[in-house]
Amino acid sequence: MSPDNKEYGRSGRTPEPDATWREVPIGGVLPWGGNAAEYETGDWRSMRPVYDPEVCIQCRLCWVYCPDSAVEVNEDGEVTGINYYHCKGCGICSAECPRDGAMEMEPEKAEE
Repeated sequence: MSPDNKEYGRSGRTPEPDATWREVPIGGVLPWGGNAAEYETGDWRSMRPVYDPEVCIQCRLCWVYCPDSAVEVNEDGEVTGINYYHCKGCGICSAECPRDGAMEMEPEKAEE
């Protein structure tokens, strides 16, 4: 399948309300790879990593182990923060960090 295939909603279209089952895009299928950046998936986490650049030793283990590529790294290879649009709050970054306080998990705050 091509990323431009409109059958899978790539164009932002949704099926018409009276669409038949054959016209509705298949759910739960990723017809092409490398598309995770298109989806914001971090809105359901209960814990969030908090990055402290003053404590960080730039080992980048958090970046290596993050399953969601949510740890942001600049062009010089330095960790700069967390992309909370993609972070699911799994805590792997914090667990792999060798420095106490550089990447700490905190409860997610409710939006006010």
